[in-house]
Amino acid sequence: MEGPAIGRRRFLNWFVGTSFGAMCVSVIYPVLRYVSPPNVPEAATNQVEAGGVNDPIFLDKGYKIVRFGPEPVILVKVSDTDFRAFSATCTHLDCIVGYAKDKGAIACNCHGGQYDLTGRNVGGPPPRPLTPFKVNLVAKKGGEPATIVVSKA
Repeated sequence: MEGPAIGRRRFLNWFVGTSFGAMCVSVIYPVLRYVSPPNVPEAATNQVEAGGVNDPIFLDKGYKIVRFGPEPVILVKVSDTDFRAFSATCTHLDCIVGYAKDKGAIACNCHGGQYDLTGRNVGGPPPRPLTPFKVNLVAKKGGEPATIVVSKA
């Protein structure tokens, strides 16, 4: 016994309809995923080890960018025992800042923002100071150079 015959017109209507529906889904789904990104839990970081006090990068540049969870932090060597850490994103448009060793200031190359070594904005368009972080020097046993630990202020 044969089932009911499907007419050509009915089959073409079904085929065109499902093709159009699939096309709409293939366009709308990525847009919805972009507008609503997934919630990714981030690790709660209270402190990070930023290396040793004799790190060669301090001799060359005078500063180092370290990751503090999802946020970059600038660690500036002011003297052999004085290190300062601030959020490394400019408060103007979130560009990454650097340390101008010759000027003794933290500078943003995007729009000329400048900060002093307390994190206070002193020039350019930044509306707020940089967020400070606490720096601790942890002495090691056996006369090895101390390790720098950056934590939330």
